[in-house]
Parts: sequence; C-alpha cells; structure tokens
Amino acid sequence: MAKKQKKQQSAGTPATVALNAAGAEFTVHAYDHDPSHPSYGEEAAEAMGVSPDRVFKTLVAEVDGELTVAVVPVAGSLDLKALAAAVSGKRAVMADPAAAERTTGYVRGGISPLGQRKKLRTVLDDSASAHATICVSAGRRGLEVELAPGTLVELTGAVLAPIGRA
Repeated sequence: MAKKQKKQQSAGTPATVALNAAGAEFTVHAYDHDPSHPSYGEEAAEAMGVSPDRVFKTLVAEVDGELTVAVVPVAGSLDLKALAAAVSGKRAVMADPAAAERTTGYVRGGISPLGQRKKLRTVLDDSASAHATICVSAGRRGLEVELAPGTLVELTGAVLAPIGRA
C-alpha cells in the first residue's frame, strides 16, 4: 500500500514534479479544455474565474538563434524587441512550434516554464510582480499552477523585464 501512495504522490506533469521536488508552495487548477476555444490562456482565465492579467502564457522565441522562454499575461502579447533586449540580444522571432515542443517536452498550449526537458533561459514580464500569485501552465492543456512570481523566478532562473504589451 505504501508503494502505491508514493507512486500517486510522484505522479503529475514534469512541472508539478519539479515544484514538489523544490518544496514550493503552489495550487493546481484543473479544468476541461475545449479544443475549439481560440485562446488557451483566455480559456484558462475564464475556466478558473481569474483575471487575465494574473494568468500568464508561456511562449518560446528564438533570440539570436537561441531558444528563450517568455512568460507574459494572456491579456496581452509578447514584445519581441523587448525580449531580445532583456537577454542582451539583437533580434527575436517566435520559435518554430515543433522545435519548442521538442525542446521543452510539452505540447503547444501546454508548455510550462517549469520542468522543461531542456532548461531554457526565461524572461518573466515584470507585471507579475504586482500580484501575490500568478497562474502558468502546469504542463498540459487544462491544467494550471498558481504560485508566487518569486517562486517562478527562483525555480526557472528567470529575468524580470517589461516584455509584454497590452
């Protein structure tokens, strides 16, 4: 019986496993994902009843050819020029979705900044600092984790910078 409990405790996405391993405080929010919804992030905010400025989407971009994670509010968009500047780069473009999935180990719409297959440099929009907690993908569509922005910064080694646009 103890074996079964241990197995259940370790089950989860790589993101929740990483959070548990770090002893981080977080809350998991699950909801039924609707594949026809036009925006994964807006769907998450609506389903959880959380303001879209507290729900952050994880985007993968290439800055000077190096994959970089950008975490911005779902209510806005990513400023690629600001992302490049935040990591002392010259040019940023959105990454090829297949490369993002292959490198992070997650599928589009479920990419988490936590527990990625290959740890990528990460930039979190500085608007996250205005909130006690924010929500980010837990590693699959229909699953979010709520945690303190400082915890996300600590666990990902993220840089805080103004990379989002309203």
